[in-house]
Amino acid sequence: MLFATLGLLLLGYPVAFTLGGVALLFAAVGYASGYSPSLGAIPLRIFGTISNETLIAVPLFILMGVVLEKARIAEDLLAAMGWAFRKVPGGLSVSVTVVGALLAASTGIVGATVVTMGLIALPSLLKAGYSPRLATGSIAASGTLGQIIPPSIVLVFLADQLSTAYQASQRDMGNFAPDPFSVADLFAASFLPGLLLVAFYISYQIIFSIWSPPKIDIESSEVPEPRLADVVQAILPPLGLVVCVLGSILGGVATPTEAASLGAIGAFILAGSRQSTRRGLALGLPLTGAVVLVFFVTMKEHGVAITEGSLGVGVAVIASGAVLVGLFSCLASLLRNGLLMPALRSSIEFTAMVFAIMIGATIFSLIFRDLGGDETVQSLLQDLPGGTLGAVLIVMAVMFALGFFLDFLEIVFVVVPLVAPILLKLPMPDGTPMNPAWLGVMMAINLQTSFLTPPFGFALFYLRGAAPDSVRTSDIYRGVAPFVGLQLLALVFIWFFPQIATWLPSYMLS
Repeated sequence: MLFATLGLLLLGYPVAFTLGGVALLFAAVGYASGYSPSLGAIPLRIFGTISNETLIAVPLFILMGVVLEKARIAEDLLAAMGWAFRKVPGGLSVSVTVVGALLAASTGIVGATVVTMGLIALPSLLKAGYSPRLATGSIAASGTLGQIIPPSIVLVFLADQLSTAYQASQRDMGNFAPDPFSVADLFAASFLPGLLLVAFYISYQIIFSIWSPPKIDIESSEVPEPRLADVVQAILPPLGLVVCVLGSILGGVATPTEAASLGAIGAFILAGSRQSTRRGLALGLPLTGAVVLVFFVTMKEHGVAITEGSLGVGVAVIASGAVLVGLFSCLASLLRNGLLMPALRSSIEFTAMVFAIMIGATIFSLIFRDLGGDETVQSLLQDLPGGTLGAVLIVMAVMFALGFFLDFLEIVFVVVPLVAPILLKLPMPDGTPMNPAWLGVMMAINLQTSFLTPPFGFALFYLRGAAPDSVRTSDIYRGVAPFVGLQLLALVFIWFFPQIATWLPSYMLS
């Protein structure tokens, strides 16, 4: 089944229909061979997957990212960061990484980030005399940060698969009441590893620029000095949105789904206020109302019910009205400027594609298990020499190799459900019981490399389409190679220092 799927994907057949079609074809072969695959369970399994409330966060995060991308928030961020890092060696490339990290935490869509940065930042980097390898590698690698820095749809799907696998592995080990593993746990676990990757990227860019400095000093190039107000206005709104979304999840105030809806509303307000002729009013009115509402909620959590009186209720109603008026005003502004409908259309198309792949992968994994595939995988992993090291190393190597040919979604939906239940029964490198957050971070960083590895690295395709003809494809491939090495180095760090991934989730629970 695995080889047939890989072969059909290489021939160009759609992923969702390939996964489902191969599964049904081998189910027929199974019936002819005397097996009895449970085809009747397919509708129930699909219904259970689609009705998962956690996955409602996926279309909302997609909508949040698409709206911010359509509003061209990245242009203002790049201009502000380029000026802020003008005195740092390789300052322009460093600013690309910092902006990529901010966009990762606000959009999480690799294609949109890479294309946007390629169109805006690449010409500036080349004009300033940066090596095409450093310029293209920085843009492609920073664009993939959206896969590891939360909130990320990859982490949502990965957490959902790991949660099911963790429950199954704990039941097999005799623990019928294990602690739940949620999307918030994986978000918390991925935060510090994401910052570690950013630090690796920036260190490499500074060292490369010192060793091979740009031909033109950024300070002497034609970089207009923006006003401090412009810098603050470019940085604070998206940064505030990131803090609100991530803070509400990590602080336990909101579920990932609720935080995703908050992020989508915030994205509409930021994008709409940017298009409005009265930007201060369009942004300030809903922001003020939101601050008042947050204050009321905080006071209530501390036992101070200030909304019980008529004055408190009136203020709360006015604050809610201010948020709604500001939101509808921003939506109207986006509609007038022709941005609202394209953003909604793109979000629907991307969401439909993602869930179609999920349905195909659900059918595939069900038939694969019915035909004994999970038992085969389990026996292979358990017979490997080296214990946890051998099993994890083989799985990581297989996922890395599959990343050359498959998208991250296929790997998450097909490979993770097969190997995670077995790996979660093994001990951690330090001898403690396997932590699903640690395993999820290792898999997420590994999956991140799939965007940068030829021949089917999507970030390479996106950047090739956005780059000018003067940039050779070989420059792009050579440029991303050191960043792939840095991602693998991060895996080594997290192997030897698992606390990088496990400290923040354990701190949140303490």
